[in-house]
Amino acid sequence: MAKFDITSLNPTKLQDWQIAEEAEKYMKTVHQLAEEWGIKNDELLPYGHYLGKVEFAAIVERLKDKPNAKYIDVTAITPTPLGEGKSTTTMGLVPGLAKRGKNVSGAIRQPSGGPTFNIKGSAAGGGLSQCIPLTPFSLGLTGDIDNVTNAHNLAMVAVTSRLQHEFNNSDEFLAKRNLKRLDIDPRNVEMKWIMDFCAHALRDIVIGIGGKMDGFMMHSGFAISVSSEVMAILSVFTSLRDLRERMSKIVVAYDKQGKPVTTKDLEVDGAMTAWMVKAANPNLLQTLEGQPVLVHAGPFANIAVGQSSIVADQVALKLSDYHVTESGFGADIGFEKFWNIKCRLSGLTPNCAVIVATVRALKMHGGGPKVVPGKPLDASYTDENVGLVEKGCANLVAHIETVKKSGINPVVCINSFHTDTKNEIAVVRRLAEQAGARVAVSEHWLKGGAGALELADAVIDACEDKVGFKLLYEDSVPIRQRIETIAREVYGADGVSYSAEAQAKAERMEKDPNMKNMATCMVKTHLSLTHDPNLKGRPKGWTLPIRDIMTYAGAGFIVPVAGAIKLMPGTSSDPAFRRIDVDVETGKVKGLF
Repeated sequence: MAKFDITSLNPTKLQDWQIAEEAEKYMKTVHQLAEEWGIKNDELLPYGHYLGKVEFAAIVERLKDKPNAKYIDVTAITPTPLGEGKSTTTMGLVPGLAKRGKNVSGAIRQPSGGPTFNIKGSAAGGGLSQCIPLTPFSLGLTGDIDNVTNAHNLAMVAVTSRLQHEFNNSDEFLAKRNLKRLDIDPRNVEMKWIMDFCAHALRDIVIGIGGKMDGFMMHSGFAISVSSEVMAILSVFTSLRDLRERMSKIVVAYDKQGKPVTTKDLEVDGAMTAWMVKAANPNLLQTLEGQPVLVHAGPFANIAVGQSSIVADQVALKLSDYHVTESGFGADIGFEKFWNIKCRLSGLTPNCAVIVATVRALKMHGGGPKVVPGKPLDASYTDENVGLVEKGCANLVAHIETVKKSGINPVVCINSFHTDTKNEIAVVRRLAEQAGARVAVSEHWLKGGAGALELADAVIDACEDKVGFKLLYEDSVPIRQRIETIAREVYGADGVSYSAEAQAKAERMEKDPNMKNMATCMVKTHLSLTHDPNLKGRPKGWTLPIRDIMTYAGAGFIVPVAGAIKLMPGTSSDPAFRRIDVDVETGKVKGLF
């Protein structure tokens, strides 16, 4: 960013979209960005002047003999509903490492339209640590989520169409069209329709109301696009062949004998993959300070795998010397899935994990008043209260212990707010260091990369440690034993209980040889170490209830569900879309955060 000083912008006086708009006047073209990073012209697929896609397969093949970069995962403590700044930290750490002379890149997930237009925002970071260009990043990017939505909904079109034709026609009619009767049970359709908004009025609906030509009448519903198994597949596939094979294994429904009906059975898997070919290549954007950022895949962490794509990391690990990726929510969810799913499927070994913590969240875990988005914080969160912070550090220590169980050493990033006091920071540092973590205070939100130098130094130091990386459980471990291990070792539960339905499914799955090599993707709230979002800190003496176990055969996941989780979030009474608008003189979008 020649002739531009990012610190000339004051995030205490400017909104995120205003900072991004100013910085975008000086950002690198996508051709310049790609060339500086070592991407060849024929490996870049430009989308306008400032963003594009990269041919992942070509880059990985060309650089297959080059050693991988240092691999860093950014996770967090259990967050408040306001979030603790993982994306902001990632977008600050990358330029911080660059200021230390490192060839560095980042990888983050693509934001869902649901949170962007609701209360969470676009997940581009914030202050002087953002991913730009902000508007395309936040509003659909190059269309990957649209492709996921279309591929998924095509499967729903296939199953509802087959139900209608099988119900209304004879075997002879079907045979003339080379269709085998699948005998689908309309009460046991596994999938729902999807859309990329928070639309809770569509969670449960009835479709096919009308006449014979208006479809098969049945109970149905919508989930949010980023919860789709197709999105999970986009996150974990490793080649186009792998993508194609996974798409054919998606279970859409069950027949009347209880046998799975897949996308392959419906002969829709090839067409679904066709929708995903363009989306398979990662998107290339940049930090406010001009370092490359790959944005690819966007699965939620509490209801899905919560990781950006494996192929994005594969590309960046060959082009960079240090690569920073981000995992959703706290280390109990995001890092655990990075550790035991993403690394298991990719074969990649991390060198360091950053645990983002805020004094604000530690006070909440120490017994502070409830934090509600859109409402002013209680004074206890802005006034010094060392006692609350110290008590809340039990949550931080739990996450440090989780990371250490993987065999890598954590770095605690104290994401500094101007209301934090020296005494509060001192107690966090003392307790985190006692738990075996490096600690760095970072002011990246306020100062960009210049504010993340202490964090960058700690990460560089941690990356020199010998790595004894190990998975929490092996593929051979039975399903219920895996769930029990995660519950005890990561969440701190005393044990696990099962509903009758979950118990029956677990017993059946443990007898199925096809299930043995599937990863375990837990579904639970991100607002607590437990299944109950109201239990803060580090709860003791509790049992994790598993009410259901789903199967994502295409993604290769067994999905135990703890507590009541909605696959379609609700819209708040004060959603962000009320403040997003367009300047009709310039056409620029304003109000994004």
